[in-house]
Amino acid sequence: MSQFQFVMRSGPTPGVTFPLEGDQILIGRDASNGVAINDAEISRKHSRLSFQGGKYVLEDLGSTNGTFVNGQRLAGPVVLKPGDVISLGEQIVLMYDAINIDPGATVAVSRKAVRVEPPPIQASAPAYTPPPASYGPPSTPVVKKTNLTPIIIGVGALLFICMCAGFFFWVDATYRWCIFFPFISGC
Repeated sequence: MSQFQFVMRSGPTPGVTFPLEGDQILIGRDASNGVAINDAEISRKHSRLSFQGGKYVLEDLGSTNGTFVNGQRLAGPVVLKPGDVISLGEQIVLMYDAINIDPGATVAVSRKAVRVEPPPIQASAPAYTPPPASYGPPSTPVVKKTNLTPIIIGVGALLFICMCAGFFFWVDATYRWCIFFPFISGC
């Protein structure tokens, strides 16, 4: 017989174990949830676990910061497997574990979270990569806007200088100095 639990890897209380009991377990910031995690990144009713066919199924309840399983944001219900890494937002990381229990043993279970030191992470296990900082559809690359005012002023000044030079060249080439500039001596 197996019992399931979450072990908090990172968040407000690392090492805390949350025994999972029942057919429907809500996860969120609200104290009435079966798994209550008091953190600003967590929605009041963040996600839900449903026990179906001897396995827990996790689904996001429209949370603001998202629910992730092994780095992938949930788009629908996902069946959990022992060893799965569940992330709620960017900072809260839970490890999903199955505990084998001797059916003949007497077990006292508390509904409260119990602090347990997390087992060391094995070197052969792949390192956890947190989900990307931004959520939602992939964003387009950020385009840096350039201030065009100095460019426009520079092009305008250059155009003005070229027009003036062209005008004076034409006046000089056609001997029209006295027509355009009668105040010049010698006209």
